[in-house]
Amino acid sequence: MAVASSPGSISLKALPPLSLYVHIPWCVRKCPYCDFNSHESRGTAPEQDYVRSLIADLELSLPQIWGRRVYSVFFGGGTPSLFSTRAIAELLAAFRARLNLTADAEVTLEANPGTFESAKFRGYRASGVNRLSIGIQSFDPIQLRALGRIHDGEEARRAIGIAQSHFDNINLDLMYALPQQTLQEAERDIDTAASFGTRHLSAYQLTLEPNTLFHRHPPPLPEDELAADMQDMIEARLAGGGYVNYETSAFAQPGQECRHNLNYWRFGDYLGIGAGAHSKLSFPARILRQARYKQPREYMQRVAAGAPVQEEHLLSRRDLGFEFMMNALRLAGGFEVALFAERAGLPISAVEQPLREAVRRGLITRDHLRIAPTKRGQRFLNDLLQLILPPGGTT
Repeated sequence: MAVASSPGSISLKALPPLSLYVHIPWCVRKCPYCDFNSHESRGTAPEQDYVRSLIADLELSLPQIWGRRVYSVFFGGGTPSLFSTRAIAELLAAFRARLNLTADAEVTLEANPGTFESAKFRGYRASGVNRLSIGIQSFDPIQLRALGRIHDGEEARRAIGIAQSHFDNINLDLMYALPQQTLQEAERDIDTAASFGTRHLSAYQLTLEPNTLFHRHPPPLPEDELAADMQDMIEARLAGGGYVNYETSAFAQPGQECRHNLNYWRFGDYLGIGAGAHSKLSFPARILRQARYKQPREYMQRVAAGAPVQEEHLLSRRDLGFEFMMNALRLAGGFEVALFAERAGLPISAVEQPLREAVRRGLITRDHLRIAPTKRGQRFLNDLLQLILPPGGTT
């Protein structure tokens, strides 16, 4: 395991809220744009063995989080909806037995429309899942084929109907700036998604990430100006439908923001279990990041040996300002100034110079209570973060 050097002195008066992330790495087919730690199942995934490994991984981690309340659980992937209701129920029962999980905890499960069965999703709801995030991406059959999705537009609509018969709290994931997509096609997708009236929508611009098929063989994507027009259109259409664009790619009906993701963006803590999962854990004088072994088989072997963590490092003082801002400045409303010291353990003066420059360039607004990105800062978030990035980058 690689462990970084001393982070220097910080001081946290109280520990931030804690979430649990659970990674289920298998999917039916790897999408050409996907850079997540996902693996084609190629038959039946070792569900029961993996469930046992997840529970053992959690038990190994308990000393680091003992006594802390857990406010949300998120099953991500991969395609968590490949797992049976029995597996998800067993995991949630194990979490309740070992963690101080709040009674009103948000429990999200990611689902692919190609894996929807009514009885299965009724079982998820009965087991304690209370929020679904459905990877629609598009309703256009041509675009779905280009994206390598295993469902078509009708299956997507059917999946949303099944979800709504069992769940009140649903997110739909959409993508835009797809191969050869027109503004009108993007508009049809977003209008179709909004017509279902779910509490939450996410709209991500397709980007070519390293180590993906699309990166090696780039498809013809819309020009930057057209992609920007699509973003403007999506923001306007969803605002007209009563959705608040509270984060770069996230839209929610008032008061229906994703609590799990808000905890990330407010620099809260999260324990990640499962193959390739990442953690951020705070202690009174240090903040720790971890990453588990990525390959599922190796991960399970490492859990059995009592050592699932492949990499671990303490965040240094020089990186904490950037790490906090990289998350918090994704929020349209920004953050309260006091939250910086509360979560990063440093005075706001530690990032005074880059904040002044960001104000000068019109990228943020700032007073003694709150710091928030301007519309320009939201559009040019990378430029804003470059101002805060410490010399030589993060460690």
